[in-house]
Amino acid sequence: MAQISKAEIEQIVKQVISGLGAENSPKSSTVGEYTSTEYKGRKLVGIFSDMNEAIAAANEGYKAVRAMSVEKREEIITEIRRLTRSEASVMAEMGVKETGMGRVDHKTAKHMLVADKTPGTEDIVSEAKTGDNGLTLVEMAPFGVVGAITPSTNPSETVICNSIGMIAAGNGVVFNPHPGAICVSNYAVDLVNRASKAVGGPEILVASMDKPTMDSAKIMQTHPLIRLLVCTGGPGVVRSVLSSGKKAIGAGAGNPPVIVDDTADIVKAGKDIIDGCTFDNNLPCIAEKEVFVFNNVKDRLISEMTKNGAYIISSAQADALAQIVLVDATDKKTGKTKKVVNRKCVGRDAKIILDMIGVKVSDDVRCIICETDFNHLFVQEELMMPILPIVGVKDIDEAIELAVKAEHGNRHTAHMHSKNIDNLSRFAAAVETTIFVKNAPSYAGIGFGGEGHTTFTIAGPTGEGITSARSFTRKRRCVMADSFRII
Repeated sequence: MAQISKAEIEQIVKQVISGLGAENSPKSSTVGEYTSTEYKGRKLVGIFSDMNEAIAAANEGYKAVRAMSVEKREEIITEIRRLTRSEASVMAEMGVKETGMGRVDHKTAKHMLVADKTPGTEDIVSEAKTGDNGLTLVEMAPFGVVGAITPSTNPSETVICNSIGMIAAGNGVVFNPHPGAICVSNYAVDLVNRASKAVGGPEILVASMDKPTMDSAKIMQTHPLIRLLVCTGGPGVVRSVLSSGKKAIGAGAGNPPVIVDDTADIVKAGKDIIDGCTFDNNLPCIAEKEVFVFNNVKDRLISEMTKNGAYIISSAQADALAQIVLVDATDKKTGKTKKVVNRKCVGRDAKIILDMIGVKVSDDVRCIICETDFNHLFVQEELMMPILPIVGVKDIDEAIELAVKAEHGNRHTAHMHSKNIDNLSRFAAAVETTIFVKNAPSYAGIGFGGEGHTTFTIAGPTGEGITSARSFTRKRRCVMADSFRII
């Protein structure tokens, strides 16, 4: 493979940066035939210009949900599922067009997953205990109005998933979507409200903002009607929510490592890792971000990866790419310069990213792979794009040590391909992640090709884990002393 000189690298970087034009500028609230308040001339329901008004509307939604039967809640949720399935491709196309990230076919699949595998009211289960002193009943009660912050990576998927769970729990919901995905997020809010009205529920069940800002987020975090905050996003916004003084559920970032030992089915591992890493162009926070593979099977693994759509680049090309996908930024707290992910590259196709360093490939290429050492920025930073660094290790001890370090204590997700139960158990115990996927693509961890329910709010920092309806409830106890025990 041809090597690139340092001078050529610098020239490529300059050309790419100067060429990042209007299509990569900050997104407005108007995209083609739709805006943050309208879709093809139809006004979206539940969208407000003032966060206080949005919260008031969500509170009315809460009152309506609280007054209705559980059966009625489930009827609304059933209609949300139906509309989500029928409009999955619409939201997928909107999401890609608005954010410039991901793939329409994969986003469509994510919406179908949310519709099919997000738990509803069946997740709310009461407990009863009887004894010599009578009966105690514990029920899962709503908080009231939930304030939810949603990401640009899985925008409408998160809105719908959160809505189903929060409504099932009996709450009202107000969203402050990511500014880069306002239109598709608000389309999903409108979908929930359309579903509610279609089956006789309130016209506005959930609410959102036409122009979400940091100020609207602050109002949400301090408003007395907001009893629970749920944040799905990056470290900064999660920290802000957790410091609000309110009950908060935080779903933060990850940097999921993959270990492949020499007992693994290498053919399957090569395919699974590329399938997981490239799902929606690596936007899901559970996706494989770096690989640690035993040296004695490394070449075989790389070979299998290339058979499944991976393109291997040289060290020089990796250095050129690193200068483009990672840019300098000033840390506001320390004043020091640090490397951060270039948002213009997040969720882009592998072909587009390779073109940035002058490498032309076919549409069959799904992933960019490269051999690096542990300290390479591709290993240390969560890129959220189909670039996968591969680090060779001598044994399981080195693999676990490096993988745990690369995960950075996020305790989010980790993966391993192995037939050695002891190795699997050791890594699972050492890495302490919320999700641990064995011998499967990463997306099996959220129920796509694996057992269990799905969510796009994975609360590692606050411990709720794979959130569902019960995560958005509080326990209430009712005691009847000396009565209602019938044995």
